[in-house]
This record gives sequence, structure tokens and C-alpha cells, in this order.
Amino acid sequence: MNATRLQQLRHDATPGWLASVTDAREALLARDAGADVLDAKNPRAGALGALPLHTVREMRAALGPRPLLSATTGDLVDMPARDLADASRALLDAGVDVVKIALYPASSLADCIDALAPLARRHALVGVLLADRLHGPCAPQHLHGLLGAMARAHWAGVVLDTADKSAGALPERMPAPGLREFIAHAHAHGLLCGLAGSLRAHHVGELAPLRPDLLGFRGALCSAALRTAGLDATRVAEVAAAMRAVAQAPARAA
Repeated sequence: MNATRLQQLRHDATPGWLASVTDAREALLARDAGADVLDAKNPRAGALGALPLHTVREMRAALGPRPLLSATTGDLVDMPARDLADASRALLDAGVDVVKIALYPASSLADCIDALAPLARRHALVGVLLADRLHGPCAPQHLHGLLGAMARAHWAGVVLDTADKSAGALPERMPAPGLREFIAHAHAHGLLCGLAGSLRAHHVGELAPLRPDLLGFRGALCSAALRTAGLDATRVAEVAAAMRAVAQAPARAA
């Protein structure tokens, strides 16, 4: 099962990395640089903008069956369970291994998580929480319960990201103690845990000791560090080198 393939990333002492890509050319570039997950996303359509299904199919065809391919369902802030289930099934039919779903603080959030449980039993669903949208049912005091609900509904993992990419990287929005607590809560519930949000190569050494399972990148990989620009081979190589450096370093305590 694809959920099992995703969970295998937790067996390493150092995190894997995810590259958000917009087309088959970018996906191949990131794959060849060593990215563990290729994430189909439209950065021009928001933090979790969805790509057309035909583009996702082209990525799958270019990559072949082996690399893990994830894709986002889009920024559906009202958390409509039926729409999210339909979008998830369409992405799975297009060949993705992992579906990423933005978790917004809507009144329907809890019902949506439960409603997607039948799909999550068979496929890898990953929820994406936004550090600058942690209020209402996503408020810090509710996070432990929210992650527990995701685990009970068979979701595979959770990523902490940011919505406003102009307001600084995730470590600037949430200091290390908060990130460490978030990762600990996710792991306590058996969820794979990723960190993203305007991360740059220099953040790798800072975040790896916190023991996330994945670090996600887009802007750091792009020309002029603009997430809406295309991937730049030199910048992709810089992130890949930073990830290799932490993998080769002696194990450090979290």
C-alpha cells in the first residue's frame, strides 16, 4: 500500500525531502537530485494550489511507478468532505501515491476528517496544517486531539506549512520548541510528520535535529528563490547537498 511506502520514510534517523514541482520536467529534475517525494502543486494558485489532472498524469508517466508522487487537492477552506473526497479520488486515479489535503479551521473540519476515513484506510492521505492559521479547531490547545482524530481515521501523516509565503519561513513563525512539540504529538499518534513553509537550504541543519520525517521545499529550489518561477538546477543541487550533509553527519539527539 502507498501508505506503507510513505511510512517507510520514518525508518531513517534523518529526514527525507519533498520537492514541490509543477510539471514533468521539474519532477524529473528533482527526482534525479534525490528528492524522496515529488509533490505536484500549482504555486500560482495559493499555498496548496492544485494542478490540472492531465499535468499530474504526465508527471506519473514521466517518472514511472517507483518514485513517490504526491499532489494537493487545492485550497478548499470550507473543508467540504464530498468535494475533497472527489478531488482525492481523481488524483489517485491520475496516479499519485499520496494525497495532501489542507486542513483549515472550519467548523466542518472534524466531520471532514472522519468522512475521509474510508478512503484513508486504502490510500495515503496527509493533512496539511498552516502555522499562520492555527485557530479555532486548529488552535494549539486542540492540536493533540486533532492529530489523534486523524490517526483514528487512518490518515497517514501531517505536514506543518505556512499560508503566507511572504511573511517568513516556518522556523521564524514557530520557534524550535513549538516545532519539536508538534513533531512529538504527530509521532505519538503514529503519523508521519513533515515541515515546510518557505524553507531554504540553510534551514536543513536547524530542523533535522528535531527529527521530522520530511522537509518540504519549493521556493528554495527555484530561480531567484521565487516559488512561482521554475526550478533551477543549481538551487536544487544546493538543497540536495544540504540534505546529504545531515544524512552523513553523526546522529544527533533531538
